[in-house]
Amino acid sequence: MSPRRKPDVDALFAALADPMRRRAVEILGKGPRRAGELAGQLGLAAPTMSRHLKELKAAGLVVDHHPENDARVRVYALNSPRLADLKDWLAKAEQGWTQQLGAFAAHVARRTPT
Repeated sequence: MSPRRKPDVDALFAALADPMRRRAVEILGKGPRRAGELAGQLGLAAPTMSRHLKELKAAGLVVDHHPENDARVRVYALNSPRLADLKDWLAKAEQGWTQQLGAFAAHVARRTPT
């Protein structure tokens, strides 16, 4: 992530708020899949899977492409740069939490009689 660009993590979290979309991301983490394969693995009807993939794609979490031999089929894969935005945000949040907990521990240590 470039230092000038600030990622829109709200869209990422909104897309990942649904458990089926999170599960789809987990499955795609193992490799690209056709929409029908994802629907089958998640036990969803094709139109429902299509709506979930539309949300994931709008958030930038997944990308799709057509195989050379069949333009009717879409294969979905994770969008690594967008996942990197999420990882960066989480790392910064964790750093803040660690600093806050460290400050609290130091405060407690100062106030605790020895």
